[in-house]
Amino acid sequence: MSSPLRALVVAGAAVALALTAVPASAAEIPPPDTVVTSPNVSHVLNIPKPEPLAGTINTDIAFQSGYAYVGNYGGFSIYDVRNPKKAQPVSSVVCPGGQMDVSVYGNLLFAAVDSSRSDDSCNSTGLPASNKEAWEGVRIFDISDKTAPKYVKAVETNCGSHTLTLVPGKGVDRLRNLYVYVSSYSPSANFPDCQPPHDKISIIKVPLRNPAAATVAATPVVFPDGGNETQPGLLAPTSGCHDITAYAEKNIAAGACMGDGVLFDISDRLNPKVTARITDPNFAFWHSATFSNDARKVVFTDELGGGGAATCNEATGPNRGADAIYDIVNGQLQFKSYFKIARHQADSENCVAHNGSLIPVKGKDIMVQAWYMGGVSIWDFTDSANPREIGYFERGPRADNSGGGVWSAYYYNGHIYAADFHEGLDVIKVNDPLTNGAARVRTDRLNVQTQESYREWGRGHRD
Repeated sequence: MSSPLRALVVAGAAVALALTAVPASAAEIPPPDTVVTSPNVSHVLNIPKPEPLAGTINTDIAFQSGYAYVGNYGGFSIYDVRNPKKAQPVSSVVCPGGQMDVSVYGNLLFAAVDSSRSDDSCNSTGLPASNKEAWEGVRIFDISDKTAPKYVKAVETNCGSHTLTLVPGKGVDRLRNLYVYVSSYSPSANFPDCQPPHDKISIIKVPLRNPAAATVAATPVVFPDGGNETQPGLLAPTSGCHDITAYAEKNIAAGACMGDGVLFDISDRLNPKVTARITDPNFAFWHSATFSNDARKVVFTDELGGGGAATCNEATGPNRGADAIYDIVNGQLQFKSYFKIARHQADSENCVAHNGSLIPVKGKDIMVQAWYMGGVSIWDFTDSANPREIGYFERGPRADNSGGGVWSAYYYNGHIYAADFHEGLDVIKVNDPLTNGAARVRTDRLNVQTQESYREWGRGHRD
């Protein structure tokens, strides 16, 4: 079950802390609520949150067959993005339970629930994790009818599901089963279903022909001897993973695990093995990971301040609340550099590295990434020792000082889609010689935590 600590400081806190200090240099800060972009970026469209979910914040995004699935603390919404200039909502499902991070596969949508609920239904209410009857874990929906998704199944997992990662089976098993790697953490002796030390992930096995039979099939321990618990400046000691990115065709995964960054061998889907582990004195909270297309590099993000602090300022500096770029050399992680947006934000703006994806440019390593109130950054790490920003989209501080910003920013079939806490779904276009080659790459499905090579993207999917 979730701990109270998680609600205050971990990645994607439901309520960004209201920060009221005066910005260091007001001349550098856009006017409140004003959209600003670099010359090579244009704002195509903003779609406000549908009314059923207007009062709760947007989270992660998944894509399939020209539709975007946007998670929200109150449930999720489906958008038709086949024509990005005329993108529009199709339906919303009200089913509260943070964070409702979503991934899709065929006719199934999987949603992560990391807030203890009175039961697993969409009518549930909050219930303290100290109550044995409380529930949290993974919800599964049938999205074959996008106008009316149906609830299929709920699977309870130890300490809930802060995030989840879909991992297809290998060989013939790919047609039969899907595996869901569930990341969770922050145990407590007072939580019957989330006992310390935890230090593990849960793996749900989903029979594709009978998803209602999904069940937890394994709970491998990632840190049998304990994780990073004593490093000064940690947001919280390691007790599990925050997020895992799987590169299934290469049988590897990268785990962002609170105080640790790890690489996994996932050749045996139910028995992932840690092959490399790293810590960083500048990292407060290892939040997410992205492989380069050739899997020779990995970018880890640090969510300093838990998403609620103003860390994109001169006082924090360039090496904290940043991305760390590692080359993978002989199976080990070799640090190369940090990347952080140089556009200082107001001290009223929560800002830190958050969710992003590769832009599929052949021969280049380019990402689009969310930075909460820092907006959306497009940056190049082809030279892993010398990364640089090449474009951006952002809004000025919120006039009401309520914080928020962009939770997830992903590239899908020619456009960037950004899920903003309050503003809804933004459609963004980048026009730059460095990124225009990506327009030749098309994919049917995109779950960012389930990476697939550009070659595979070009073929499409038949799942």
